[in-house]
Amino acid sequence: MKRILSILLLLTTPALAQQQPTPLTLPEVIELALTQSAAAKQTQTTRDKSYWQWRTYQANYRPQVGLQGTVPGFSRVITPVVQPDGTTDFRAVRINNSNLALTVSQNIGLTGGQLFVASEVQRFDDFNGRLKRYNNQPVAIGLTQPIGKFNGLKWDRKIEPLRYEESQRQYTEERETIAQRITELYFDVLQQQVNAEVAGQNVQANEELLRIGKERYQLGRLSQSDLLRLELNLLNARQARAQGQLDAQNAAVSLQSYTGLRTDILRLAVPAPTPQLVVSAEQAVVQARQNRSVVLAFRRRLLQAEREVALARGTTGLQAVLSANMGYVNQAGNLWDTYLALQNQQQVQLTFAMPLLDWSRQKSIVKTAELTRRQVQTDVAQEETSFELNVQVQATQLATLSEQLALSARADSLAQQRYTIAQATYKVGRISLTDLTIASAEKDQARRAYIQALRAAWVAHYRLRALTLYDFERQQPLAAR
Repeated sequence: MKRILSILLLLTTPALAQQQPTPLTLPEVIELALTQSAAAKQTQTTRDKSYWQWRTYQANYRPQVGLQGTVPGFSRVITPVVQPDGTTDFRAVRINNSNLALTVSQNIGLTGGQLFVASEVQRFDDFNGRLKRYNNQPVAIGLTQPIGKFNGLKWDRKIEPLRYEESQRQYTEERETIAQRITELYFDVLQQQVNAEVAGQNVQANEELLRIGKERYQLGRLSQSDLLRLELNLLNARQARAQGQLDAQNAAVSLQSYTGLRTDILRLAVPAPTPQLVVSAEQAVVQARQNRSVVLAFRRRLLQAEREVALARGTTGLQAVLSANMGYVNQAGNLWDTYLALQNQQQVQLTFAMPLLDWSRQKSIVKTAELTRRQVQTDVAQEETSFELNVQVQATQLATLSEQLALSARADSLAQQRYTIAQATYKVGRISLTDLTIASAEKDQARRAYIQALRAAWVAHYRLRALTLYDFERQQPLAAR
């Protein structure tokens, strides 16, 4: 953490950055990107959104307390009033019809019904007739139970926990995907910086060789052709250095736009080789199936397909709702008098609707949902196979890439040693300029090949982490942070 804070201070203080140009390492750039990049913030927002969706689901299974009413309900109008003889007369009325109700309801996930307890009081005022009445229902208990209808609460209980756990795993996956992308961008910049660095070293070497060549030419020990070749080598090296610096700046723009780092002081260090890991394809698949969100997504999609079939069956055919409630009620001219001599109140109601002739509409809806379920099952099975194959291939390639990295490192060391010897040998006049040029080109190519192998190994390292959500170096699952 102290290292990260010092880097942030470096990035925000130009004068300090110029005085102390500390190269950034790959882990530091990844950590900074996971802290301040737009992609990381978007990932965090998505995770927070999933959390509040989960809270919404949980609230559906908890008691709901509500207060509702109409206070006041004053009305002053002229309204038609039926007279005792059957005629209609228009009368001016001034009334107040207010009510206030407190309810506590609880959804029943198993059956899809709802149980409620309510208390309601009504007040009616006729200001013209100077009449005031109260209708009070101190307590009422009721049940509303659909029959034959689709039970969304039941399916939510199966699907929403999977969706929430899936979102938590997706958050970790996306962070690992960000790390993988940062690694690619990091090496894009590093490759160009190494090219510019190698070209800079070649400029210095060729300047020294050109100086020696001019001395030999004056002594008649070097041909004009070789002298011109030395000048050309120096010009090519300077051009390669300038192009490398330009390419590094262009590559740094992409890294800066993704991470928010400043490109004018961006200097990257060559990472150490990746950890030497031996990961079998079977072990990688096991960890992937235990940790990846896509495994939960497969189960969720199958459940959602089943849900659509249940929805098709539950919204066609017989539809019925059973409503029942019981409680106490009384009316009086005074509110407190309504609590005296309370009377029992019971209501039971069964409403239903059933199509008698629908021209196979119900059958078509259900059949469509069943065929959609079959298609989802086929897609999931195919995607599961591809998912496991992808993990197996990545785990298998990890060892190969590590071996290639070791070979590239050895080739880089040998090429550097050979060039050093060739340079010294040329200075004493024991090899030709052509041999020295070949050694220089092989040295540069070996360095570039090593950086490319290092890139491939580190990208594969983070890709395997993202595919399995498992840290094989520490032998533990990757937890969301």
